[in-house]
Amino acid sequence: MSKVSYYTPEGLKKLRDELKQLKDIARPRASQAIAEARDKGDLSENAEYDAAKEAQGMLEMKISKLEETLAGARVIDESQMDTSKALVLSIVKIKNQTNGMEMTYTLVADGEADLASGKISVNSPIGKGLLGKSVGEVAEVQVPNGVIKFNVLEISR
Repeated sequence: MSKVSYYTPEGLKKLRDELKQLKDIARPRASQAIAEARDKGDLSENAEYDAAKEAQGMLEMKISKLEETLAGARVIDESQMDTSKALVLSIVKIKNQTNGMEMTYTLVADGEADLASGKISVNSPIGKGLLGKSVGEVAEVQVPNGVIKFNVLEISR
């Protein structure tokens, strides 16, 4: 049974496009590389053939993982979501109680996480700490050197 994960329509499209590219372009290339290596002679001593077969195995594993992810993927209907709590796709503004630094993050599924653009996974330590919190609450996040406390300042969509 695949694990259910929630995506934005854009995130789901990106996953489908990646799977299509792997199946339509990368898979035929891998087969071609194996055929070319096979044509070079004795397979028992052909490192190029072994490398091509291993690359094909890795590609097939990646395709399988993507198919499994897509099987459990669900698109989030933002109109049905509670805006008073931090949930998937919430934009949360927080303040670190220790150093006073303010940060804004969008909580997203694992596959869409991108710290550079302010998107953190709901399964990350900060994401887990923020889920279900309301404005004014304190989120306690366990980190390797202790606990960091964040004040939830604002939640939006």
